[in-house]
Amino acid sequence: MTIYQNLLGEDFKRLHPQLQSRYALPKNKPFCASGKMTLVQSGTGWLYPFLKLATKRKFLFPESGNNIPFTIRNTSRSLSHELDEVYWERTFYFDHVTRYFNAFMTIDSERKVVKDYLGEPSLFYSDLHFNVTPEGHLNIRSGVQRLVIGKLEISIPSFLRGVVEVEEGYDDTREVFTIRVHIQNRIVGRLMAYEGEFKETSI
Repeated sequence: MTIYQNLLGEDFKRLHPQLQSRYALPKNKPFCASGKMTLVQSGTGWLYPFLKLATKRKFLFPESGNNIPFTIRNTSRSLSHELDEVYWERTFYFDHVTRYFNAFMTIDSERKVVKDYLGEPSLFYSDLHFNVTPEGHLNIRSGVQRLVIGKLEISIPSFLRGVVEVEEGYDDTREVFTIRVHIQNRIVGRLMAYEGEFKETSI
């Protein structure tokens, strides 16, 4: 049973069957998929130095575009006898550069949240709240966040946080997974957004 099944409990069964299969994630048997992001938007121009720096940690990036080829790989693995982790590898293939948006996820069973460490090595931490919509989609929203500097984690005030909204679904007609991600800050506006679709591929 993966961290997502543990977190959602009975609600996991309300996900679209294809999403249940996607998030079942047997240990060391990755879910791999490819597709296109119909729209990728970075933050405002003055954020460019920060976004460019973030690319060195496989975090945010400054590029934008349409119909950007995309791959995703999720691997469930055991960190210890009692702790499982899902390693996220998201890759965007722009015309002249390849960018990454990687993460490491575990769960906090007591607080009922996913613990999301973004970047490789991790630069940013966020609580994630997972919910299933009436349509069987997976909805994800952010909560408490911290800046990660080595082993030090510094709490980020609410007005400086990146507000994350994600919705993932499945289109039965076209037989594709759909994804919409929006990350914004209440002061500077959009930090990154992308939306598109992808299909599972063989490993």
